[in-house]
Amino acid sequence: MKSALCFLGLLSFTFSFAQNQDTLKSKEIEAVTVIAKKPTVQSKADRTVFNVENSSILAGNTTWDIVRMTPLVSIDNNDNVKAEGESVTVYINDRKSVFTGKELKEYLKTIPADNLMKIEVITSPSSRYEATGAVINIVLKKRDDEGLKGSVSLTNTQNTKNNQYGSLNLNYHKKNFTQTFGGSYGDNIFITKNSSIVTTYEDKKVKNINAESIFKNKNPSVSSTSEFELNDKNNVGLVLEYYQGKRNSTSNSGGTTYVDDVLQDTFVQNMMRSSVAKTLGSNLFYKYYDKEKNKILDINLGVNYDSDNGNTIFNETALIPNFYRIDSYTQTRNYYVKVDYTTPLGKNGGSLEVGGKVDFNNNVIPNNYFDFLNNANNATSDFRYTDNINSLYFTYSKTFFEKLETRVGLRYEHIDYKITENANERKDSYGTFMPNLLLKYAFSPDYDLSLTYNHSLWRPWYSEFNPFVLPGNNGMYYRGNMDLLPNPSDRIVMKFGLFKKYFLSARYMFTDQDYWNKFVEEDGKTISVSDNFKGKVEKFYLFANTNQNLFKNKLNVNLGIGWYYIDNSDFNRKNGLNQTNNYISYIGGSTNLSYTNLFNKNINISGWFSVDNQNYGNSVANKYNFFHNISVTKIFPVSQIETSLQLMNIFKRPSVDNTTYSSTGMIRNYNKWDWYGFSLTFVKRFGNQKVKENTKTDVEKNSGGSK
Repeated sequence: MKSALCFLGLLSFTFSFAQNQDTLKSKEIEAVTVIAKKPTVQSKADRTVFNVENSSILAGNTTWDIVRMTPLVSIDNNDNVKAEGESVTVYINDRKSVFTGKELKEYLKTIPADNLMKIEVITSPSSRYEATGAVINIVLKKRDDEGLKGSVSLTNTQNTKNNQYGSLNLNYHKKNFTQTFGGSYGDNIFITKNSSIVTTYEDKKVKNINAESIFKNKNPSVSSTSEFELNDKNNVGLVLEYYQGKRNSTSNSGGTTYVDDVLQDTFVQNMMRSSVAKTLGSNLFYKYYDKEKNKILDINLGVNYDSDNGNTIFNETALIPNFYRIDSYTQTRNYYVKVDYTTPLGKNGGSLEVGGKVDFNNNVIPNNYFDFLNNANNATSDFRYTDNINSLYFTYSKTFFEKLETRVGLRYEHIDYKITENANERKDSYGTFMPNLLLKYAFSPDYDLSLTYNHSLWRPWYSEFNPFVLPGNNGMYYRGNMDLLPNPSDRIVMKFGLFKKYFLSARYMFTDQDYWNKFVEEDGKTISVSDNFKGKVEKFYLFANTNQNLFKNKLNVNLGIGWYYIDNSDFNRKNGLNQTNNYISYIGGSTNLSYTNLFNKNINISGWFSVDNQNYGNSVANKYNFFHNISVTKIFPVSQIETSLQLMNIFKRPSVDNTTYSSTGMIRNYNKWDWYGFSLTFVKRFGNQKVKENTKTDVEKNSGGSK
């Protein structure tokens, strides 16, 4: 920590010295031209917008890296993206991603950060968005100036091992036609270490596990967007995406089991996994946009396919050695039709948005289990999940008295789904109404107050239903639960803005149905199982944020700090847990710094610093985590070349230490990540790099409280 404070002091001195240099030079200038610039972070009534276009923070990073640096966003040790501690759904250019968890991480790592325009963290989404809590919308740049332009980027990163990443981006625009092509390739090696202490209440058994894993990934990807303007109001286009990942991992773990401090047994597990993952996504769209009448019709048809074909070989050495193999070929298929229509309503500035979506999913996870020493233990699983989700929604927005902005919406979704696994089967269907409301009142240009309410529904991911037991890379095992239930929740948020620079917000979330992990011991194996919790969970957040532009807008500082309170008393009482505290209370915060054109030498400096606790569900963090990322970028305008040096967590290597409680026992996990070191990036651009804002696709981006 002392090293971090010394570095921050040095950074502040450098900024001050740069300001002095600029001040001396400015005395010779008789006229000053002020250039408007978007703040790096914008706090709106329903969302926080991270404007990263042309920011030096992009150099040497992928979209995944920028997402984890976004205000309000955190990544847990299972690579799940969360906003203010809650699970989210990720959209890319307002199109819902089919990925979650580790698959989402691998996909976002194939999108160069250089393509980013902004990231929207929508904590109070309108009815336009599907049944979720918060939404993260990743908005990519759109270039439409004449001719061919693009960039080539090469990055070398030194973590525990050396990693390479390269990308090519091309854009061609001629009259009414625009073609964009992107390609990337990554060759990466990551190492993680894990220690666990598993305690079961009934037999007073304590198991100690230590594991180390090496992951090797080779990931090529390509994407293409073709768009043709039929006239000034009608556009058609096609988006194609292909991703392939060749993955190999080796994990070695060992452990001991004690009862009343008496050694019972020891074990060693070695595991090797190899697989080839392929993803193909497509989106055919038609868009009608009348700018004068502010009418928008957006029609999307899409087909998405994802597969992971691989095998896992592992052995366990305890009293009797065993050798096993699991073959799997996971496939997901998604088909959808989506229609959105926005039109003014009435003569007083009201706006109505209506739409709907028909969604079909067909997912399979077959697993073949082989016991080399005892064929009688061989097993086959033919898990399959299918569903049909039909949804309709409307959103009405209007401003009254030029001060009161309003938005009211209602979404209805109906799902039919079927789950089968060998002889087990579950069928179900239900419909859900999800209302939402937004009010924002501007007392003056410098003071405003907003209130939002959302009722939402979070459904389990299809693989969380799969009851087949699978080995993890940390010496433990995992299985899903076919009886998992959806989780409704209600959120109320109040936000107060001062001088368009300072924001105070309070959030309350309530649910009476959730699902958390529990741990069970079966045949000497520690198995993590998803389980329903029919009880009350309440969460309270207080958050303060400011965004400042200093030194003639060269230095941008965004600082946010929050207090989080999670009431788990109902969970503790129903599970017979005698905890010292029936709640989780902690403080977290982050800051983004960027300085443009240091010493007037086209040198940009950026930094991201975050302090948080990874608390979620029934897991409690045992310590705070300090993340930091510092980068320096030198731009050569004439040759359109950029070089960037990035330092990642150089003062303290990231790790997670938390304890998860359940009705059967508790487990303390310590994970040490490989996200540290440094990277060097070279970027060569060519052609006209002018960028324009993407076409607006929904009314909430320019009215109804989102300003």
